[in-house]
Amino acid sequence: MENFDFNNPVKILFGKGKISELANQIPINAKILVTYGGGSIKNNDIYNQVMANLHGFEIFEFGGIEPNPTYETCIKALDIINDNNINFLLAVGGGSVIDATKFIAASANYVGVDSWDILAKSGEVKKAIPIGTVLTLPATGSEMNGNSVITKKTTQEKFAFGSPFVLPKFSILDPEYTYSLPKHQVANGIVDAFIHVMEQYLTYPSNSPVQDRFAEGVLLTLIEEGQIAFSTDAPNYENRANIMWAATMALNGLLSVGVKSDWATHQIGHELTALHGLDHAVTLAIVLPGLLMQKRDERSVKLLQYAERVWNITDGTDTEKMNMAISKTEEFFKSLGIKTKLSDYSIGSDTIDKIINRLEKRGVKKMGMQQDISLEEVRVILESR
Repeated sequence: MENFDFNNPVKILFGKGKISELANQIPINAKILVTYGGGSIKNNDIYNQVMANLHGFEIFEFGGIEPNPTYETCIKALDIINDNNINFLLAVGGGSVIDATKFIAASANYVGVDSWDILAKSGEVKKAIPIGTVLTLPATGSEMNGNSVITKKTTQEKFAFGSPFVLPKFSILDPEYTYSLPKHQVANGIVDAFIHVMEQYLTYPSNSPVQDRFAEGVLLTLIEEGQIAFSTDAPNYENRANIMWAATMALNGLLSVGVKSDWATHQIGHELTALHGLDHAVTLAIVLPGLLMQKRDERSVKLLQYAERVWNITDGTDTEKMNMAISKTEEFFKSLGIKTKLSDYSIGSDTIDKIINRLEKRGVKKMGMQQDISLEEVRVILESR
């Protein structure tokens, strides 16, 4: 994962009506490819607002990007780009649309034979078409980082890449654009952001009190605002604004400055998505509690800190406090309607065997920040779920 670039930060336009500033962010001679997902933006007026504010530009469209964006879909955009000399990409959607747009931007300038190598073989990204984003689903933080995750349907593989060349030039974040989201998508976004923070925070001590307090503040905000969002019927601007900002802060690189991140939960979760198409946040909610329990003793210092500062757990033995913190975490996911067991999705031991075999074939022996999670432990983690 890329760290925040303090010399070239993404310009964030946050708040109601910020779409009115869209045209000023894009070069006047731009030929724009607007990318989006299944078409919900055409039903909630976001599409109309975007197009109205792009008046005067030459505009092309590429829709149909999936919730777990695929390589097969992304490369279809390259013909539009090449045929029309596209020189700017505008992603209108959530993290999946933005991730896909980043991959498209990099693929359009990739000098190798197959741009899948950017993901599967760490192929070097030397330049990319500039992109901007209009965020409609807060979750991944992709609007303010240079990371992207793409799935290849034909091989059922899901990999990530990061490059400063795909950092958005700007991102428009209007909390009102989240009002039409179904509750399960709001919940997914909250859980996704929560676990992004956990991957950077609940690892090992690194004398980083500022980053720790920042991470704990984001976690507490997601817990408090998440409960409000899930327990009320009508969207509330302040609530949605706080969730949107927390999700952006969760993975824009600020939390990981000066600390080491883990990402093992994501690495394992990606396999579940690739094989079964589960929502990204769902796979993380399945894996994280099992991983924390498996590495409880090794991560005891941060886990006890998390128990006290985030869940206000101060009574009991250290083991009891850590166990309760893990339970509280899982209960939080469930309170948002996210099921956390493999059996909830009819996934059995054959999938666990397949995941271990796939990792072995790729030469993966250990994972995690300190490379202290063996494949046998990955099996234990999944079997516990």
